[in-house]
Amino acid sequence: MKNLSTILQVAFTEAIKNAPFYNVILERFLPAEITQSSSLSFGHYQCNSILKIAQFLKISPKEIATSVLCCLDKNLERMTQSIEITSPGFINVSFSASFLAEQVKESLKDARLGVEIPIQREKVIVEFSSPNIAKELHVGHLRSTIIGDSIARLLEFLEYPVLRLNHIGDWGTQFGMLIAYLKEKEATQSYNLPSLMQSYQRAKQEFDLHEEFKKRAQQEVIALQNQDPNSLAIWEKICEASQKAYQEIYDLLDIKLAERGESFYKDQLPYIVQDLENKGLIQVSNGAKCLFFEEFKGKDGLPLPIIVQKSDGGYNYSTTDIAAMRHRIQEEKASRIIVVTDSGQTLHFQMIYRAAVAAGYLDPKKVRFDHVIFGVVLSPEGKKFKTREGSTEKLIDLIFKAIAEAKVILQQRISGLSLEELDAMSKDLGIDAIKYADLSCHRQKDYTFSYEKMLRFDGNTAPYLLYSFVRIQGIKRRVKKETCSLLRTTTIILDHPTEVALALHLRQFGEALFAMARDLLPNRLADYLYHLAEKFHAFFRDCRVEGNKLEDSRLLLCELTGRILEKGLSILGLKTLHKM
Repeated sequence: MKNLSTILQVAFTEAIKNAPFYNVILERFLPAEITQSSSLSFGHYQCNSILKIAQFLKISPKEIATSVLCCLDKNLERMTQSIEITSPGFINVSFSASFLAEQVKESLKDARLGVEIPIQREKVIVEFSSPNIAKELHVGHLRSTIIGDSIARLLEFLEYPVLRLNHIGDWGTQFGMLIAYLKEKEATQSYNLPSLMQSYQRAKQEFDLHEEFKKRAQQEVIALQNQDPNSLAIWEKICEASQKAYQEIYDLLDIKLAERGESFYKDQLPYIVQDLENKGLIQVSNGAKCLFFEEFKGKDGLPLPIIVQKSDGGYNYSTTDIAAMRHRIQEEKASRIIVVTDSGQTLHFQMIYRAAVAAGYLDPKKVRFDHVIFGVVLSPEGKKFKTREGSTEKLIDLIFKAIAEAKVILQQRISGLSLEELDAMSKDLGIDAIKYADLSCHRQKDYTFSYEKMLRFDGNTAPYLLYSFVRIQGIKRRVKKETCSLLRTTTIILDHPTEVALALHLRQFGEALFAMARDLLPNRLADYLYHLAEKFHAFFRDCRVEGNKLEDSRLLLCELTGRILEKGLSILGLKTLHKM
């Protein structure tokens, strides 16, 4: 099925082309610009192209609009209740209740719930989460992990080939430092993530305070790069212990990732440096091989370097990121690359993108690169989210606390649950609350983490949306009618304004998904789902379902609402409950 905005865009584009004023110069104004109206008092949609064309041609907007209306496909008249010209130069369109009713029924028959699929769907790589080995996931990793997952889920639903990558930090000086410390100080220690973190902290102290240890750590880096069996064996144990701990969290959050750490690109780094030299991009600065671009300058006004090989011959993480960019384009054949990190890495990725373009690895006309940035997580006091001891909050502790808080709420609201049911529902509600509290905020802004707010049953929260879904399931259980048979025998009738408003919003699901895919802002979808829940509750208040003469018609409206709520929440990475 086509999105409603697409139907109108096609119709108005053709009408503009067929209007007497049209000439080839006006191609710049096509396709027609169609937007949802800001208020139902202005209709359902508006065409915004008329004013721009009128200003360009220096002709009255009303004259242009009248000409366009005369050329509109007559089939549009069957779909609409009104098409009106309004000042200063807009055309407002309202769909008829009968057409929207047909659309609801067709959406119920459609496995994709009325969402159209983009014509071109080339390969997308989404890089997210990306922790560093030997360090526990903390609250800062939460945003990258769930934002990246929601973007990947959306693109998968829109049938893009998606590769989800976990670009783990598993190579470099810090591993030489840790391996040297483990060999010298803690050779018999067990390899689990908490103990490795403690060893890493002690190794860092040694590295900073003792020059001799620092030299031995640097030698271990060389040994690791040269595939020394002893060093490699310890490195593999460190990676295995870290990955086991990460996987526990990914399983809890229902996150799927293909791991491809920095070490994957290690053999490509000499080639990258040599290739950049061959292309005349390298300049030597204090013994280091660098790239300089005029647009990137420091506070002193001097160009900032992209160091690709240090003076001691070692490589930098910039080298790895350039190699990763090249590999994803030339080997993986990605047409879109999305990297999800905190906003502190904005400059770094701007420079990596510039280097990849200069080297000829990335052609902006063929490959789209998106750096998806996000703000920090704040405590209820408005400060960076930390433990009472002042250390960064561990993600696993945060998740378990949310589950515990959810369990208390469910015990208060629902009686008769078995322990197994309570545990399963608490897990889903707690994790849903965490995810939705993050995703419902504009990702570029900081947001406040509050268990109390995220677990409230009113406002734009996961419990509110889940309650809406549960209410629909309750209606269906009480009425006991099968959707399949209702679809065969029922004509949907939209008899009340809140029914029309709900039906219209249901048909705008695809537009919300397209907006999220375009801007990579999960809050676009969260906002849509919140307004869907609001419109459903207004419909439920005004339009009795059970025992009404329109019961079957209204049941189908409930059914589509439930399906879209469930699918939308699933795209955000949330699971639904069937009682609350």
